[in-house]
Amino acid sequence: MKENIHPQYREVVFMDMSSSDKIVTRSTVNTRETIQHEGKEYPLAKMEISSASHPFYTGQNKIVDTEGTVEKFKRKYANYTKATQSSDPA
Repeated sequence: MKENIHPQYREVVFMDMSSSDKIVTRSTVNTRETIQHEGKEYPLAKMEISSASHPFYTGQNKIVDTEGTVEKFKRKYANYTKATQSSDPA
């Protein structure tokens, strides 16, 4: 491999900003901040959302759709066919 062309691959702390959970993994991400975690200093990458705070993974996901998607499509399609049939000069 060529020297000095590859990004630095090192341990990085990814921190979820909404839940303050931290994950230590290896990455090539460029960071400006560092953080003390379990007695060591790591580069810090901040995330807006992760599996620790995402509604799908936390079980807080709510389904708001009270009407089935098939029925909703049929209703919209019926309105569309009525509109096109009434505007056709036959």
